Amino acid sequence: MKNNRFMKMWIPDTKFHLWIMALFVGIIAYYNRVIGAMGLFVLAYFVYYKFKIQYDRKEMWKNYVKDLSSDMDSVTRHAVLNSPMPLVVVEVDGNVSWYNKNFSEMVENEDLLEQNIEDFITGFKLDHILKKKDESSEIMIKDKVYQVFHSVINIDKEHDDKYIIMLYWIDSTNYYNLKLAYNNEKPSMLLIEVDNYDDVLKETEEANRPLVIAEIDRRIGLWTSRMNAIIKKYQKDKYVVFLENRNMELMESKKFIILDEIREIEVGNKIPVTLSIGVGVNGKTLAQLDEYARAAMDLALGRGGDQAVVKKSDNIGFYGGKTKAVEKSNKVRARVIAHALRQLIDESRNVIIMGHKYPDMDSLGAAIGVYRAVKNRNKDAYIVFNQSNAGIKNLYEEVKKTGAYRFVTSDEVLSVVTKETLVVVVDTHIPNLTQCPEVLHIADKIVLIDHHRRGAEFIENAVLTYMQTYASSACELVTEILQYMEEKIKIEKIEAEALLAGITVDTKNFSFKTGVRTFEAASWLRRAGADTTNVRQLFQDDLETFVARAEVVKNARDIGRNIALSICPSDIENTPLVAAQAADELLNIRGIVASFVLGFRSEKEIIVSGRSLGDINVQVILEKLGGGGHLTVAGAQLNDISMEETIKKLEQSIDEYFEDGEEE
Repeated sequence: MKNNRFMKMWIPDTKFHLWIMALFVGIIAYYNRVIGAMGLFVLAYFVYYKFKIQYDRKEMWKNYVKDLSSDMDSVTRHAVLNSPMPLVVVEVDGNVSWYNKNFSEMVENEDLLEQNIEDFITGFKLDHILKKKDESSEIMIKDKVYQVFHSVINIDKEHDDKYIIMLYWIDSTNYYNLKLAYNNEKPSMLLIEVDNYDDVLKETEEANRPLVIAEIDRRIGLWTSRMNAIIKKYQKDKYVVFLENRNMELMESKKFIILDEIREIEVGNKIPVTLSIGVGVNGKTLAQLDEYARAAMDLALGRGGDQAVVKKSDNIGFYGGKTKAVEKSNKVRARVIAHALRQLIDESRNVIIMGHKYPDMDSLGAAIGVYRAVKNRNKDAYIVFNQSNAGIKNLYEEVKKTGAYRFVTSDEVLSVVTKETLVVVVDTHIPNLTQCPEVLHIADKIVLIDHHRRGAEFIENAVLTYMQTYASSACELVTEILQYMEEKIKIEKIEAEALLAGITVDTKNFSFKTGVRTFEAASWLRRAGADTTNVRQLFQDDLETFVARAEVVKNARDIGRNIALSICPSDIENTPLVAAQAADELLNIRGIVASFVLGFRSEKEIIVSGRSLGDINVQVILEKLGGGGHLTVAGAQLNDISMEETIKKLEQSIDEYFEDGEEE
């Protein structure tokens, strides 16, 4: 190519020749005017001839292009009219203005003019097609799948307000079927774990233990065989299963019926057997599939077990989880966590403790308990605390009176956090719900202590996680940790009362979600100096709050299924506290098994407090509204939505909850 360019430089054109002739004619005319005149005449002829040739050539090309354009118009017209591809032209409102024969055959209708395309093609939405710009949309007609492309044409360029839309329909049925077969044959991975294997066998007579183990294996094996799956038991209480995606969809459609079948085992066991199932779907590789399955299993266990969690590439589904978490009888894990936390505190420069936004008694009490653990190790500690509220006002004021605790705001804590800082998060596991989410991105070491059922959002980079959904409260977990931190633990009276207050609030005076370990923690705090009279005084309300709570209870109504619903008046103060207390009070009404109270926290935010006696899982219901919590206690916050829309969403979530229960 370089050689060709070099040669072209030495190839002269006609203009170059004429200039040479003009030069020689000028030289000749200088010596001989007669011959010069003759040369000038010849030169003029050549110049005329050059321009005439150029003009003729341009005219020839113009005519050629004109003829070619005319031919192309004919070819284009013929190609459009006889295209093997179905074509249709519609107005911007969807009315058909032209179509070819293949399109009419595709929809099996010959009279389509002036009809709206959305009327005779089910599922077709013209505005959805236009929004996708260069992308195609898949539309199924009869037993075929078509990819729809479009082009928008302006047919009135002067006014720029007249458009038509050409739709191109490409038959992609074979590709669709191939893709469907590929997806159906892709592997899915299940991890199955018996939640309470040791506890079940411990409470079963020795002669019946082999029967229980055999029945668990038999039912799981039978269930997987119905799905043409491969199952391998790799530990006494753990299984791994591989199956095709098409059978995975069947499992989901039946809501993982094995959860109910296992729970029905009665061959001498005194407590029901429950399973946790983690499912990985649509992983690009087997390693990613294993990662999805393990993440799903962590979610299932973190939410209390007795449920299945399905994790796909960008979606998580929950099935089951409607029973109470089983309390663990031994405290080995609490002891291990206490020793690990002590070591992390000793290795850290300082410790930052924070709970969730809009803190309650459990969040503040747990933070104060961890603060004591840190001070006992002679390390600097800070509690992130942005604003008090009516629910914790009494406790916060009592703590502040001592002057022994460092409370810092979200802005202030950023000046003390470093890579060497230990961050302890209590009573929440959702990053955006913490007092200062930015801290989680700065510190390298994070400890998580929580008792809520795990949701899809989670603090993933924690070096130490202590989540026990059977526990009544975060204060109960912190109390157990304190007992094992040192042989002789030093704890102040106000700290013991703060922890006991947190337990009292979350157990509704030891009437809900209260196990043996809850009473053991409370008795230890009592021995540590907690005064129950002082604790009770921490819950005293002013007259306005008491009257507001009574008004909410008075306005409650039964929305069916023995569920009470009430709305807090918009003019009351301390709406979160009143809503929570009113929801608790409604459970004292004979026949009510669950209650929901709604109220405005601000002009754009609505809160929902849900409570139940245990027969209905309010956490599953409010999870659909973006909330969370426990089987008996849960809450949610909704932004930029009206009260009427919130009530509709809540009632729809309740209906879905009972529909799923009936299907199971």
